[in-house]
Formats: sequence, structure tokens, C-alpha cells
Amino acid sequence: MITVIGMGTGAAVAEDVLAGARLVVGGQRHLAAIAVPEDAEQVVLGPLAPALDTIQAYVEKGEPVVVLASGDPGFFGIVRALAERFPSDALDVRPGVSSVATAFARAGLAWDDAVVVSAHGRDLRTAVNACRAHPKVAVLTGPGAGPAELGAALTHRTGGRVLVVASALGSGEEQVERVTPAEAATRDWGTAVSVVLCLDEARVLGALRTVAGAAVGPARWALDEREFEHRDSMITKFEVRALALARLGPRLGDLVWDVGSGSGSVAVECARLGAAVTAVEKTRDGVERIRANAEAHGVDVHTVHGAAPTVLSDLDDPDAVFVGGGGRELPGIVTACARRARRTVVVAMAALDRVPAVREALSAAGLDVDGVLLQSSRLAPLPGDVTRLAATNPVFLLWGIRTQVRTPVSPEGVAL
Repeated sequence: MITVIGMGTGAAVAEDVLAGARLVVGGQRHLAAIAVPEDAEQVVLGPLAPALDTIQAYVEKGEPVVVLASGDPGFFGIVRALAERFPSDALDVRPGVSSVATAFARAGLAWDDAVVVSAHGRDLRTAVNACRAHPKVAVLTGPGAGPAELGAALTHRTGGRVLVVASALGSGEEQVERVTPAEAATRDWGTAVSVVLCLDEARVLGALRTVAGAAVGPARWALDEREFEHRDSMITKFEVRALALARLGPRLGDLVWDVGSGSGSVAVECARLGAAVTAVEKTRDGVERIRANAEAHGVDVHTVHGAAPTVLSDLDDPDAVFVGGGGRELPGIVTACARRARRTVVVAMAALDRVPAVREALSAAGLDVDGVLLQSSRLAPLPGDVTRLAATNPVFLLWGIRTQVRTPVSPEGVAL
């Protein structure tokens, strides 16, 4: 039997479990906190594979093993690795209180509506994008992905966030501090931090939940144009938006650019589907309109006032990009976006003349290109209780999808 014990903020380790152990595995601080039997072998957790091999050798001999872990070892913990190697009936898991639950308790907040992201041994960008998009996020930290790195990534791209940094939870050295992302970025936090809460305190309470975790996706998308403020019908029509969203695939952890955002309808819809979104718009009244639409739909859209492609160099690389509009600069904008996009670029345009250059720009960036001309006719009432079909303007929708791993490039197109 492998007994897995959560330590730190849970119950004390039972002496009878330790007394019979022939192998005790855990972090240095966990081993130092208990009385390991003198005749038991100790393994300090570092690389996981050698530790698992040692555990297997003891299990095959029928000798009891104790594994020490932090908090709840079944929550982003070692239970996953053990369950992949050993049958479930060989595991006796005794969870403590997870660091996430403890951190929210220290902050005096419920966490059934929180998004929990692990940055331990993983790319920090997923956690950053979740923090940009959602009002209540817990980030499990790791080397190179702590409060300083998270704060630096959030400082210039996300407004109104507070970080709650929890260190050495459950110990005599426990500290819980509230700081701004900018303040977090300038500190040396050491190695005792296990979790950081990122909170948008204007939205942090949330509604009564029946499903834990990230908010359930919207019941509707490709919303009617009447659900957005827009100027002179300058808005991506819902038929076009529906296919654009299908090709963009916005989701939790993604960053989407909406370039030439106009009313922000695509930006808002991507944010409603869980992605972090940056909307780029060159007109001041357009920027204000995007912000108003985002607020009306209860989402957070980062707006950038400026002309593409110039302002794009200051933005983080996106997973997906939507480009609207059709001026002479469109091919250059698409080229800049296609160089940076990790997954896909979708372009909507009304002018036939722009299609070949946009297609070439997508293809030259190594994307697989496809497209369609969308023409639709909507039901429209006529006097006498009859109905006619009212045609909308045709729109070309081209998209490029990256099927190979992207080599990072600088804004000038130089491989990094």
C-alpha cells in the first residue's frame, strides 16, 4: 500500500502510518517536519521518475510506502502520477486542505467560481491569459512562474487587478500579502510562495453557482447586431461572426487579437467564450464604443488605441487573430498578424480586390489558407402580414491555420 498524505494545512501525519513505513518520499521540508522511522529509507523528491521507480521496487516487495505532499495531493499533485503507475486500490490518499482553498480562506472569499491554473512546470502564458479574462483566478506557482513574473505580465495589459500572494501556508512563517501587479513585479518573493490569487475586485463576488470553476459558456453566440452599440451599421454581421468564431476557436487560456475592432463585437464574443482579448482600434470614439460594449456584456476587453500594424509590436503574441476592415494597408496588417499568431488568423473583407493579397499574406506566413464568400438573406416583414428576403452585403472570409510549430519571430520578422 502507498499512503499519500497531504501536509501543511491539513491534519497531522498519523504516527501509526509512519511507524510501519519502509520508504518515505517527500520534499525536504516535509521530511524535516516529521519523525521518519530510523529503519526507513528516505527519498527527497526532485525528478519524479527516479522516485517512482524506487516506490515501485518497494511495492513489488510488498513493503509499505508513505508519500508526503503539500495540501491536497489529488489537486494538481502527485496522485495523478502515482495513479498512472499503480492501481487505484494500491493508493490510500489522505488529503489535507489545498493551498488554493487555504489562500481563498485567508482572503475571506468563496472559490467555487474561481478558475485554477497551474504554472508549475508549465507555460505561464495560459495563467496570464486566464487572469486577463476572469475576475477570480488562482495560480499555482513554480520556478520562473511566480508573483514577480505574473505581475510583470499583467502590469501593462490588465487594469484593476489585485494579487494576493500566499507564502508558506500552514507554517509559522505564513504570509499573505495584497499587492498590485506592478508591486509584485519588483519583489524577490523567494521559494515559499505556492499560490497567487488574481482578483478583479469590482467583479469578484460573482453570482450563486451550481457548477464550480470557470463560468459556464454563454447560451448564445453570434449575437444580433442590436445587442451592440455601433455606428452606421459598421459592425461584423452575426452570420459572418458565427463562422469567424468557429475558425478562431476562442477558449480559456487563449489570447485573441481583434484588429480593426470597430464596435468590438468579435472581441466581446471571444471574451464571452473565455478568452483574453485585446481589441485594436484607430479611432477614439471606436475605443469608447468597444469599452461600452464590453461593460454591457460583463467581460473584460483590453483596448489599444492606435493604427495597425504599428501598435501590434507592443502586444503579446496571440493564439488567434481576427482582422476586420479593408483599406490599402490590409495586406501589411495581415502579414504582421500572421507572423505572430500561434494558431489561426481570420480576415473579413468586403472588397474582392483585397482577396488575392490577403491570401498570399496568410500563405507566406506558413498558414494553410481557406475561405468562403458569405451571402445571406434575412427575413423582413412587409405590410399585409407577409415576409420578404432582405439581402445583406456579401463578405469574404479568409482564414489561415498553422499546422506546424511556430518559430517565434520579432515584430520585424526576424527569427528569435
